Amino acid sequence: MTMSARGQGKGGGVLEKPVIERTTPGRESEFDLRKSKKMAPPYRVMLHNDNYNKREYVVQVLMKVIPGMTVDTAVNIMQEAHYNGLAVVIICAQADAEEHCMQLRGNGLLSSIEPASGGC
Repeated sequence: MTMSARGQGKGGGVLEKPVIERTTPGRESEFDLRKSKKMAPPYRVMLHNDNYNKREYVVQVLMKVIPGMTVDTAVNIMQEAHYNGLAVVIICAQADAEEHCMQLRGNGLLSSIEPASGGC
């Protein structure tokens, strides 16, 4: 918003009508997009142990579904889920967490999401 005053001296000037900057309908401003990304709470994608899938298969699915997942990280996640019944796969934005969860489920693994307390 831009405002300017007409007239000289101390006060008494007349303010012009403010100019309001608008975005195209249906589009958010760049500031709004950055703000929404920063404000989105993180979610955990959880892997649950099951008695059906072989450990090697779980590692393969984790590497296929989660971008950048290494063999070592996938093995550690699989082992944690196997021994503790549950493991955190990744912490990310809710939309991404829902997508990863559905992909894990689509490959026969037991998965869920939950809000992550704290930050990424």
